Amino acid sequence: MENLISSINDIVWSNALIILCLGAGIYFSVVTKFLQVRYIREMLRLLFNGQSSQKGISSFQAFTVAIAGRVGTGNIAGVATAIAMGGPGAVFWMWVIAFLGSSSAFIEATLGQIYKQVKDGEYRGGPAYYIEKGLGVKWYAVVFAVATIVSMALFLPGVQSNSIASSVNTAFDIPVAVTGGAVTAVLALIIMGGVKRIGKVAEVAVPFMAGAYILMTVIIIAMNISEVPAVISLIFRSAFDIEPAFAGVFGMAISWGVKRGIYSNEAGQGTAPHAAAAAEVSHPAKQGLVQAFSVYVDTMFVCTATAFMILFTGQYNVVNPEGGFIVENLPGVSFGPEYTQMAVNTYFPSLGSGFVAVSLLLFAFTTIMAYYYIAETNLSYLNTKGNKWMIWVLRALILAATFYGSIKTAESAWMLGDIGVGIMAWLNVVAIILLRKPALRALRDYQAQRAAGLDPVFNPSAIGIENAEEWNEDVQEDKALQAV
Repeated sequence: MENLISSINDIVWSNALIILCLGAGIYFSVVTKFLQVRYIREMLRLLFNGQSSQKGISSFQAFTVAIAGRVGTGNIAGVATAIAMGGPGAVFWMWVIAFLGSSSAFIEATLGQIYKQVKDGEYRGGPAYYIEKGLGVKWYAVVFAVATIVSMALFLPGVQSNSIASSVNTAFDIPVAVTGGAVTAVLALIIMGGVKRIGKVAEVAVPFMAGAYILMTVIIIAMNISEVPAVISLIFRSAFDIEPAFAGVFGMAISWGVKRGIYSNEAGQGTAPHAAAAAEVSHPAKQGLVQAFSVYVDTMFVCTATAFMILFTGQYNVVNPEGGFIVENLPGVSFGPEYTQMAVNTYFPSLGSGFVAVSLLLFAFTTIMAYYYIAETNLSYLNTKGNKWMIWVLRALILAATFYGSIKTAESAWMLGDIGVGIMAWLNVVAIILLRKPALRALRDYQAQRAAGLDPVFNPSAIGIENAEEWNEDVQEDKALQAV
């Protein structure tokens, strides 16, 4: 079975997908004139604007739900895996895919907002919705929805719960089954409350977890501030095949950097548009810019902090593709959260393993919450009659996958997770390339209104965007109110 999973993973994550993701990021960066640089101040301004409503969550809540999905085990165990398989140079390629992916994140989140609709009294949206409404290809939308439900409910929860159980076992010697059972039980209490409860939990947990972890890493980086130039130099030399020690993994650095970068920040994967669509905003580009910023939070802040800690302390191994290790500083330790735990232990022996375990618990737990929301949104898309029993089946599946993932091997958990991410990325990146025009029109409309000193309000018909029914209804309601 593991050989079959490995073969499928190799097909999904061929060089073609890496080229597609990098190419899409370059293209969107150019056509938006590198909005990920020009609009950073605007992103921060929009982040804390807006309020929730009966139908939608606030812009900040949507941001935190998206961050909950992005900031997870990929930021701790995923960075370690990238370094183990591709050397320090893999970190550079994680930066590259984050910078380019920020523009892709804007496009997909804006599309999610444009084509959102109200179902069961709440905003719903995402790739399945914009594929059907924007491209007019129903079967493609159904394929994405099914692939996403399978990935979110079965393939991906195990990666998160496995890392939680592994790190807690290392830190506190608690059996993985006990940890898996506890995580599953608490998750059940939260997902029973639907998207509103998920949004409220994420709004509190995400800033706390990210803030505490980044604070710890800042302290360690400050303690090693004189070594920062050397570490950055090592990353760049390894990324461009200049560092002789890692010359044998140059291709792996690109491959694993892009793979783990996409897994971590999810730009282009099609997950963030689900949260983006749930936000109550006056213009789709607003949430697009907020989601573009979330990629920076994930990779430029959290992943970079993890990488620096690992490289400062030398607590890592690098696998030789031909067998054995190029670097083996930790004999007998496989890649995973252990690298980060040992790095923190170097400076805080009585705190390190436990702190990383708790951080990973919060990171990964909120990610599983986001997975459930994404899966439920796609089930809502497929299940037009609203059969409640299907929601309960979905909840049972994701809870079972969460517990099972905590007790299975890390290697098989990661491979299944990679397959899920890869399939979604293939389907979504192609879709947003084909659907780029509505998102770019929305961006130009936003820019024009801002230049005129207005708080942008979206009217899709005015800029030639069709099938944005929810926005058209809002426009008609506004006109009726003005007439009165």
